Order: sequence, then C-alpha cells, then structure tokens
Amino acid sequence: MPSAVIAGVYEHPLRKAPDRSTALLHAECARGALADAGLSLADVDGYFCAGDAPGFGALAMAEYLGLRLQHVDSTELGGASYVSHVARAAAAVDAGRCNVALVTLAGRPRSEGRSVGTSARSAPMQVPDTAFEIPYRPNVTLLYAMCAKRHMHEYGTTSEQLAWIRVAASQHAQHNPHALLREPVTVQDVLDSPLVADPLHRLDCCVVTDGGGAIVVTRREIARELRAQSVAIRGAGDAIYHLQGGAADLTRTGAALSGRTAFAQAGVRPADIQYASIYDSFTITVLLQLEDLGFCAKGEGGRFVADGNLIAGVGRLPFNTDGGGQCNNHPANRGGMTKVIEAVRQLRGRAHPAVQVPDCRLALAQGLGGWIGTRHASSTLILERIG
Repeated sequence: MPSAVIAGVYEHPLRKAPDRSTALLHAECARGALADAGLSLADVDGYFCAGDAPGFGALAMAEYLGLRLQHVDSTELGGASYVSHVARAAAAVDAGRCNVALVTLAGRPRSEGRSVGTSARSAPMQVPDTAFEIPYRPNVTLLYAMCAKRHMHEYGTTSEQLAWIRVAASQHAQHNPHALLREPVTVQDVLDSPLVADPLHRLDCCVVTDGGGAIVVTRREIARELRAQSVAIRGAGDAIYHLQGGAADLTRTGAALSGRTAFAQAGVRPADIQYASIYDSFTITVLLQLEDLGFCAKGEGGRFVADGNLIAGVGRLPFNTDGGGQCNNHPANRGGMTKVIEAVRQLRGRAHPAVQVPDCRLALAQGLGGWIGTRHASSTLILERIG
C-alpha cells in the first residue's frame, strides 16, 4: 500500500488581495496547510509549485519561505498542475525522496485587472503549430465556445442543459462564506446573461479571483503520529491531448486518458465515486470531462447534468460543493488546487452541512490545463477516506 497521504489543506479566504504580493499569498497558504497537518515550514523537505510562483518559481519560493529541500518539482500543466502535483508529491514521498511535501498555489489576477480569456492569444511563432493559429486571433473563450458548438451539433446538447452546471455551482456557493458569487441563479438567469461567444453566456464562464491554496502530502506514519485527519491517494493519472496533426475531436478531452489510468490504478469505477470536483473554467468544460471520465456516455452529458443532477442532496453526482471556479474562486488561472481541497473536505466530513455528502468515502478531483480545442493537459485523482 502506498505510504503517502494528504495530511493538510488550506484555501485562502480572500478573493481580492490588493495589499498582498503573490509570494505572500503562497506563504499564507503554506502556513495554513501545514498548521492543518500539525507541521511547520521547518518540517518541509519537498516543495511543489507551478508557473504562478514568482521569479524562478521553486527557487525563489524556497528562499522566501526559508525551506531546506531535498526534492523540488515545478511541472507546469496549467489548470491541471496542482492535481498532478499531489500525485507527484505522493510518488516522491513513496520513493523516499522527501518526507513532507508542500504544494502551494497563489495569484492576483483580480487585483492586477487581468481580463482572462477575452484577449487574443499570442505565442512565440517558433512554437509548433501556433504560427497557423495566431493569425485567426483565437482567445480562450472562443476556443471553448467552438467545442460547445460542436457538441451541440453532434449530440443535440442545449444551452439550457449547460446552464444547469452553473445553477448547481450557485446552489452550493450560497453556503460558502468566502465564495465570490453567493447568489443562486436559475437556468433562465444564465440564458439571459450576455452572450460572450456563441453559445456561451457570461454565466457559463468562471470567475476571476485572487487567492490560492496549499496541500501537504506526507508519509502515513507521520500523519498518524500527528493525528492528522488524512486522506489516501488511491489512483492518479496524467495525459496530454493535442490536435494530432488535424485529427482532433473537439468533443473530447484528455480526461478520457487520465481518468482511465486513475480508475485502473484505484481499482474502482465511476459509479463508485460519491463526490466529484471537476475543473469548471466554462460549463462546457464540466460536461465534456464528465463524459470522458465515464460518468455518462459520450453525447449524454447534457441529459446527465440537467434537472439538478449535480446538486448535493438532489442529484446522483454532487460536484464542486464549494461553488467551484464558476462561483467560488479561480486564482492564478489554475483552479485545480481547490478541486483537491474540496474533495478532501468532503472525505473528512468538513464540507458545509448543507452540501456534505453523507458518509463520503471515495471522491474524484479532476484538473484541466491549456485549452480544449487545441492542446491541453488533464490530471485525475481518486481519493479515499482513511478509517
């Protein structure tokens, strides 16, 4: 049995932090997660971060935090980074490369006034394939809208069905005192919000916030000595999905590959999952991943999410019970961190009572980084309650 467990988590409560640097947000998240585990910065010998860390990433943050490290990892997979980093931290602990691994994320896009997803993408022309894409001035929202339109064309998916994803997130966010948007919305509210990129409306899009989070992964025996309420990492999978020289399927994501690996490693099926944290940059992002992870057949996602099927206490698969990126937070354009944190809360029985899944023993956290419609990374975790 793998010895690594998640022993501590922390989500920063601020959604706008104009008086804090990105490094300070990382530090505050680090201290919060370590306190949750009963550890301190002096105990950390492994550190994991991605491109949101300032300066030279792990190099700069190690000095800022005063860490003495024997293992580091700065793998960049966009929004999938921090789901993947938990698995990488567990592998490092199991391999004996470190005993206490700290994973931190933080960002200030709201304070910096960044309008994420609405400006045309740019990239060095020497990057493969982008020379053929940049002249058409794609942006993130347009790419996701293109995939939504294709899914509608092939399977008859409707804007009303997509709207149910935002409705479910808003039903959960009303119970989260830190969520940026706490007011519940209806399907009609989503459809009446301004059209951003056909067929996606404003309320099909995630929020942009400051904030961050942190996770502590350590050996099971260390967590036991600390009496930390730990969570086991049962299965994990990573995948890269790209255009395949023009043979891309716009209705499919890398979750089909990463999910298959994670479920096989965990020895469980989608039907066994009691709670799912799904990356939700847009409503179509959720629908595609639910299909690709096997919660429903390809093309059935619209019917699966409709009529409150994702709402805790109502539907078959409670999802993003903190409000997710749709309503709670999306710091540093990397929402994967909070997907793991809320899954841990559910398994510990610490989610808000109104959205807590009864006797939750098995949860999934799913992250997506990059852009569906072009190239992206996918990371999947299967987590299990201990005891």
